[in-house]
Amino acid sequence: MPALTSNVVICGAGIAGISAAYHLAVRHGVKDLILIDERPPLTLTSEKSTECYRNWWPGPGDAMVSLMNRSIDILEELAHESNNAFHLSRRGYLFVTADPARIPDFERAAEEPCSLGAGPLRTHTGQPGDPVYVPAPAQGFEGLPTGADFFLDPALIHKHFPFLSEHVVAALHTRRCGRMSAQQLGMYMLEQAREHGARLLRARVEGVDVRGGRVQAVRLSGEAGSQMISTDNFVNAAGPFVKQVGEMMGIDLPVSCELHAKIAFNDYLGVVPRYAPLYYWADAQMLPWSEEERALLAESEETQWLLEPFPPGPHGLPEGSLASRTQLILWTYDIETVEPVVPLPPFDPHYFEVVLRGLSRMIPGLRAYFEKLPRPVVDGGYYVKTRENRPLIGPLPVEGAYIMGALSGFGIMAACASGELLATHVTDNQLPPYAPWFLLERYENPEYQELLKNWDDSGQL
Repeated sequence: MPALTSNVVICGAGIAGISAAYHLAVRHGVKDLILIDERPPLTLTSEKSTECYRNWWPGPGDAMVSLMNRSIDILEELAHESNNAFHLSRRGYLFVTADPARIPDFERAAEEPCSLGAGPLRTHTGQPGDPVYVPAPAQGFEGLPTGADFFLDPALIHKHFPFLSEHVVAALHTRRCGRMSAQQLGMYMLEQAREHGARLLRARVEGVDVRGGRVQAVRLSGEAGSQMISTDNFVNAAGPFVKQVGEMMGIDLPVSCELHAKIAFNDYLGVVPRYAPLYYWADAQMLPWSEEERALLAESEETQWLLEPFPPGPHGLPEGSLASRTQLILWTYDIETVEPVVPLPPFDPHYFEVVLRGLSRMIPGLRAYFEKLPRPVVDGGYYVKTRENRPLIGPLPVEGAYIMGALSGFGIMAACASGELLATHVTDNQLPPYAPWFLLERYENPEYQELLKNWDDSGQL
């Protein structure tokens, strides 16, 4: 068995592993680092992302807002450094409701992230003395406000977002939020890491040798046959398979997987303008069917569920350049815990129509597609989650072992700061104040256990 040596071995060349490699090699000068993956970089889950980012997160505590603010800081640094090679933009997220009874919920939801560091809250009532609203440009990310703009005047809402339903009564435009090309971001960081000596090895991690309570070596299989890498430091950044890799070291990680899908379709009628931010319908609903359609759906047990109430949350955004017509849409309405498998299982054949009809409550122009649905492209990946949907970043109970995982649906947006935090742990440098919130050992803290009993908002869209 040919032997290699490495200061740090990282399992997983998704956006998490690549960010960890970038920060270790480029920003901390760690030499002799090896990144391991049996697949090409960024091809398992990272490429299935909606490629969005936001600093808009609930508590408890300001850890998630702080982590995301730091991640966006790094994204902007990299955008400047690379001449914006990954097309960072900041159109924001737009949360809307047509239910006047939801307005107090919107106010509370707006105040919390702002109080945790997301930026100031500006309320627009249509009256003299209102703060100035600065619309987001279709491209670019500089010179824009942070925080959020809260609209309580329907006339103002429809002035700035005319594609929305006339029934919308309140809208919250969160501002330090936007999009990027995840693939190009990841490849830029990978290229930088390789220029600083990091190596990418196409292989499968078969085991991690632990002796005396510390990491000794990593066993691999691949086209070159079996290999052994002697190392003192091993990073588990295996995405959907972090739990299985943890078991190689005798560690039971408290994570589970959910399969999430997204849809791309050709909005050839131009219903949603290209300048639109990410749009999110915050009201529960019954899907809009005709009486004839309802009767047909009611005839079969396999389709009766389409007549039941659906939760809030269908959302979407324009995909691609200003010349593109593609819209990405999705809705987390029926998620079960599953075991990760590759290739992915098939997605629900009704998914596209369900999401399109759900979004038509917010954007009535989409109803023009009901009679003849465009041909969608449906793909997706796994969200790896802790019970409260906070990541795991830092050392594991085996000396020399670390984790950067459970990044759920926020891996792309959190990757930069998470990789920085992981590298800070590995190199034993000064940690930021939010670091304890993401340690595995938090679950042994009695105060954290008390928080978990009443945790009511995971921050997932």
